[in-house]
Amino acid sequence: MSPDILAAIKNIVDFRSNDLRSYSTNYLIRVNAVGEQLEFYFRDAICGSFKLPHQGKDARHRSVFSLLGNQNNPPDMIIRGGDAFEIKKIQSFRTSIALNSSPPKDRLHRNDPMVTKACRNCEGGSWDAKDIFYVVGCARNGRIKYLFMVQGRCYAAEREVYDRIASNLKSGIENSIQSEGIEGISRTVELGRVNRVDPLGITNLRIRGMWMIENPVRVFSYIYTLNATKSFSLAALMTKDKFDSFPQQSIAMIEGDEHINLKTLNIKNPNNPADQMNSVLITSGW
Repeated sequence: MSPDILAAIKNIVDFRSNDLRSYSTNYLIRVNAVGEQLEFYFRDAICGSFKLPHQGKDARHRSVFSLLGNQNNPPDMIIRGGDAFEIKKIQSFRTSIALNSSPPKDRLHRNDPMVTKACRNCEGGSWDAKDIFYVVGCARNGRIKYLFMVQGRCYAAEREVYDRIASNLKSGIENSIQSEGIEGISRTVELGRVNRVDPLGITNLRIRGMWMIENPVRVFSYIYTLNATKSFSLAALMTKDKFDSFPQQSIAMIEGDEHINLKTLNIKNPNNPADQMNSVLITSGW
């Protein structure tokens, strides 16, 4: 089975467990925070390694992923030669998603100043852009209530939309700093920085953008209704072109599972809501 998001969906449906505490205890996942447990859970879903012992998991993850990131710099993981994934854990069903200092991404670009050197250099630095999926998991009392996986192209506008806003704000902040006659730093990935703001010259001010995006459960409520009475719900949304690009074996595996539902439909184009994008919605649950 090819390691990709379709394999992840199939493996989750077959594993049929959304209890992170039981999963961590039974398979010796050595992390306690629910967010980290969710990330390990999704790694195992992609790799088909749910039931492997901890040592076996590590070896499998290293063979499948070219990058396993950190909490401060997206993405959280990249499949070797494949897609990137950003995992977001929330506790309330429809709460907004905090992206911190990095804006939403329709794709992951190697020249994005917010990605790390390790990310740029993964796979020998031979890539320019990758598709990215946001994986939003609502977890309560150690159980995943739902997973919503959405391709960045279905969710976010082109990067220029966000870059233009940030650039204009940065220019305005730099002009304001200069007009005050105080010391600032112009070369920063943040919106701005002011140094030595007090008479002793011991205090600096960092000006950071804190991005948030609406929960995909709300954004796509016109095509998908979350059933809160279920123990677990899963939804994945991607363009039809993206779905068709996966290996035929992966597609057939999803299409042939009676516990997985597929629907081809149109969604609003994030760059122009007057246009529509042909997409595929995959759902399951228990």
